[in-house]
Amino acid sequence: MNAMTESMPSVGRSAKQELVLTAERLYARHGLDGVPLRRIGVEAGMANKSAVQYHFGSKQGLIDAILINRVEDLTRRRSLLEARLPATDLRSVVEAHQLPLIELAEDEDCYYLPFLEQLVREMHPLDKLPQTHRESERAYYARVGALIADVPQPLRDIRIHQASSTCLHLSADRHRRRMLGVNVTPFALHVSQLLDTLVAQLSAPPSPETLATLESAPTATPALPALP
Repeated sequence: MNAMTESMPSVGRSAKQELVLTAERLYARHGLDGVPLRRIGVEAGMANKSAVQYHFGSKQGLIDAILINRVEDLTRRRSLLEARLPATDLRSVVEAHQLPLIELAEDEDCYYLPFLEQLVREMHPLDKLPQTHRESERAYYARVGALIADVPQPLRDIRIHQASSTCLHLSADRHRRRMLGVNVTPFALHVSQLLDTLVAQLSAPPSPETLATLESAPTATPALPALP
């Protein structure tokens, strides 16, 4: 797709939607500090050179809008899967929560996963996520935690966070490979193997070394940032 085609606004999208999706793609490709706001406006097909400031107030406002743009759909799809899959099976619980994110790697017009990687790498605060998402995330931690009760705290919460990070980075990497035209594992096998990996990561017995380190670790542990 050439630059002229990319800068053509899609029929039916509002100016704000066009700016959000264009910025998502550009930030995913070039980093949060690699794209001038004016370029985002131009590639989104905006005549107003200050379109981003007009609609979002600032670069931070735009980043926040990109962050929450797809979260509502993710949370809704997770809720539907949670209602259908067994809540007492660890693999099913993980699948219900992570599959909606994994699926985004298959959408050639969606750059949300590599965009999220940019936020995570730069320790960008994710406190702008909607309350419904934060409640969904807390419920997920509780469900998984109950199913790996043999793993002591705070290792449980650390593992759940690390498994979500693993899922994000592997899914974003798959998206990049697909965009580059590199052959990837068939989707069904990719999902099944990834779920196997996440379940193993969550449920493996802690080693004696880890348990000994945990006993000597400070009582307070830093709060882990929420992930979409």
